[in-house]
This record gives sequence, C-alpha cells and structure tokens, in this order.
Amino acid sequence: MSYIALKHLHTTAAALSLLFFIIRAYWSVIESAVLQKKAVRIAPHVIDTILLACGLAMAYTIGFNQGWIWAKLVALVLYIVVGTVAIKRGKTPVTRGIAALAAVVIFFYIVGVALTRNAWSWLA
Repeated sequence: MSYIALKHLHTTAAALSLLFFIIRAYWSVIESAVLQKKAVRIAPHVIDTILLACGLAMAYTIGFNQGWIWAKLVALVLYIVVGTVAIKRGKTPVTRGIAALAAVVIFFYIVGVALTRNAWSWLA
C-alpha cells in the first residue's frame, strides 16, 4: 500500500475514532446501557487497530527516528489512559466528562503534531 493510501486510511480512521469516542464518552457520562452492546464494545478496537497499523506503517516508511513521531506515540498512550477514565474507569459522571474533554484535547494535540511534524503541535 502506498504512503498516500496509508495516510488517507489513517486520517479516516482517526476521524472515526474521535467521533466514536465522543459518542461513547457521552453515553458514559449519561450512564447509558448502549455502552454494553457488543458492537459498541468491538467497533472501537477495529477502528483503532486500523489507525495504529496505518500509523506504524507510515512511521516505518519515513523512519521512527523523528521526535514528532515519538511525541505522537507518548501522547497516544496518555490519550488511551485518559480515555479509559472517560469511558469506564471514572467513578462519577463529572469525572468521566472531565476526562473525556481532556482526551479530546490530547487528541487535537496529536493532530497538531501530525500536521506540523513538530512536537510543539499547534504552538510550532
């Protein structure tokens, strides 16, 4: 698969991942039973696997030895941790809501790093 095709698939998966995260976070805050449906539990893993696989393939293509790629990976780990608080580990709806907002901010930091190819993201 070409780099451009990987980039388009990666970008599409990122947009779907964010959209689905926001919907699931909302359901978590309002304590909806929809979160327990099988498709809702499986879909994020499929989307995020595609997202990560494309990202790693692109990083392999251009080389991992770039600081901005490592900044994205570190931020991704933070996004996952904060995202789990937003979706399942937060004890109260307020905690889950704050974690969801923080996760979205981290996500947009990652997007900024990708677009600027600079660890300073939008501040570059």
